[in-house]
Amino acid sequence: MVAAKMLKVKMTSIFWSSCATHTINLMLEGIGKLPKFKNTLEKAKSFTIFIYAHHMTLVLMRTFKRKRDIVRPGVTRFASAFLTLQSLLEKKDKLRALFTSTDWEKCKWSKSVKRKAAYNTVLSTIFWNGVKYCLRVFSPLVRVLRLVDRDRKPSMRFLYGELKKAKEEIRVGLKNIESNYRPIFEIIDEKSKGRFDSPLHLAAYVLNPYYFFNGSTSSIYTNEFSNGFYTFTEILYPDDLEKQNLFVNIEFGKYLNK
Repeated sequence: MVAAKMLKVKMTSIFWSSCATHTINLMLEGIGKLPKFKNTLEKAKSFTIFIYAHHMTLVLMRTFKRKRDIVRPGVTRFASAFLTLQSLLEKKDKLRALFTSTDWEKCKWSKSVKRKAAYNTVLSTIFWNGVKYCLRVFSPLVRVLRLVDRDRKPSMRFLYGELKKAKEEIRVGLKNIESNYRPIFEIIDEKSKGRFDSPLHLAAYVLNPYYFFNGSTSSIYTNEFSNGFYTFTEILYPDDLEKQNLFVNIEFGKYLNK
């Protein structure tokens, strides 16, 4: 932030944008601390640590799951946590079969205290319902995370729109119950403020035909978008009223009327 302010003194038409990957990871981290998510994440972590901590349990797990692992690396720590939950759900039946098999009963670790905790977790309906609940929220955000973490294609023009779409998916996934999605939206909005709602992000959303021509940009007529777009134009063409007028009143008008 300090460096950005120093640069803007010398280069008035420069735009500053925070790291999108880091910002979305902060969202995932904040959501993961909510009680409904924290308990499930901690149980999933303890379960995978137990499996991977002992050679015999790992061998048995891979035997039952045809050498496929539970843990998957992600672009960030919380993306990895999401991928682990996704992987656990995909392998739910095989994991349950493992913990109720005779091979498992013969394993020396099957009698340990941690084994009992892992056993209770994998056979718990509450745990699996919690995993599904977490995925309803994490899946849309991780999709945005994957978008912005790609090096091949610029993602700025899609960021605001895809985050907006992710919030809608979360709301529907939580059955439109405000008490469920409101704490999540508060975290997303808090982390987005000053990072994803800049004049540059708003203008990129408005000027992206992908959103504009499918009817997704009805909100551009609000004061937030109007002020953001005008600020974007002033930064893009500093001290040039003629270009500002041409861009806003003529070129942008043509775009709106297509």
